[in-house]
Amino acid sequence: MNVKDFFINRLWKRNSSLVQLLGLCPVLAMTTNAINAIGLGITTTFVLTITNTIISVFKKFIPRNIRIPIYMMIVSSVVTCVEMLIHAYQYNLYQSLGIFIPLIVTNCIIVGRADLVAYKSSIFFSFLDGILIGLGSTISMFIIGSIREILGNGTLFFGANKIISSIDSSFFITLLDKNSTIILAVLPPGGFFILGCIIAIKNFIDRNNKKNTVLTSLKCSCINKKIKYEQRKTL
Repeated sequence: MNVKDFFINRLWKRNSSLVQLLGLCPVLAMTTNAINAIGLGITTTFVLTITNTIISVFKKFIPRNIRIPIYMMIVSSVVTCVEMLIHAYQYNLYQSLGIFIPLIVTNCIIVGRADLVAYKSSIFFSFLDGILIGLGSTISMFIIGSIREILGNGTLFFGANKIISSIDSSFFITLLDKNSTIILAVLPPGGFFILGCIIAIKNFIDRNNKKNTVLTSLKCSCINKKIKYEQRKTL
């Protein structure tokens, strides 16, 4: 697998949120606006990357029969440290994410990548896998959160100071009038509907790309056959 395929597989083809549909509880609960989505996405990526790296470093010392409980202990320790850091330095973000920070421990993406990749691969490969899988999930959450915030509140990046403290709390973009918003978008049913629409769009793009690839291959095959036929005819 080349570098391009490695990136595309983790960010697009095997996106944990849009293809594997893993960790949907926090994805739907915390994507009511773009900032919460970014905050949870970055936190999850950070935990995933550190966990993958630690497990890859100590994989020779982890007995295969009890590896899952050990994964959970490592993930719990990392999540606790990250939660304490967010509580100390980004208290507003900590209040917004709430219970969903400790619930990262139960995120099946993290344990899944630990067992599938970190336990069997090199340190660098595991580190890079954690970053890309987390980034793919973060991008998905950001798209869902942005759409829900625009449709439900008419704003974008409201509460940006939760992530960047130097930004004033009044900084946000108003895109729709309050009277034109759709309250359903920020409710759980709206989250499911928007997620379904995004998955449908992705599948449509993938299907078109596959169709174009097949047509291109057939076209190249026909051209090659024509060239060979002309060469034989000339001889």
